[in-house]
Amino acid sequence: MKARSLQDLEALKRTLSERAVMEEKKRKEQAELAQRRLAEQDLFKRAVGAVKPIPAKPRVSLQSEPSPPIAIQQIKDDQSALRESLSDEFDVASLLDTDDALSFRRPGIGTDITKKLRKGDWSVQAQVDLHGLRREQAREHLSAFLKDSIKNGLRCIRVIHGKGLGSPGKTPVLKAKVQSWLVQKDEILAFVQAKPTQGGAGALIVLLKGR
Repeated sequence: MKARSLQDLEALKRTLSERAVMEEKKRKEQAELAQRRLAEQDLFKRAVGAVKPIPAKPRVSLQSEPSPPIAIQQIKDDQSALRESLSDEFDVASLLDTDDALSFRRPGIGTDITKKLRKGDWSVQAQVDLHGLRREQAREHLSAFLKDSIKNGLRCIRVIHGKGLGSPGKTPVLKAKVQSWLVQKDEILAFVQAKPTQGGAGALIVLLKGR
């Protein structure tokens, strides 16, 4: 800033002087504020007295909730119950209708029901294929399938047991077992041999109780 005259020079001096005064005042205020803070801290320390830090307590590490255990024993018990519920010692021959396909209908179920099953009046809602399985495997598969079908309210199912062409003597051993197992379930109302287009002598069309 250049002074053009004596008046300008005087004005400049006054400005510089005022600025210096303001800066000095500001410096003193900051110094006084710092002194007050120190005094307050000292007063607090004297009022509180000697202190000891609180020892840190060990923290417990929280783990995520573990997945529910697999009830292996329950599964084994259920499988055992399924096997026991379908006996191999049950004689089904006297309960089958003496027709070519040896169909079955529970007491109180008329022959019109088995006729409708043969005609396909009920649509097949699900099926299980036991063909090629060993006896124990087939029994467990069938038991589980029947349990699910009944639980889901199905009425008509198909059980494929095969024609026994691969068995010794080409006799349908599994077919007789399946018939015997089905008859033992109260939820089975009737069954007939499937139509040729649905498996023929290698399958059964089964009618279940309604809810």
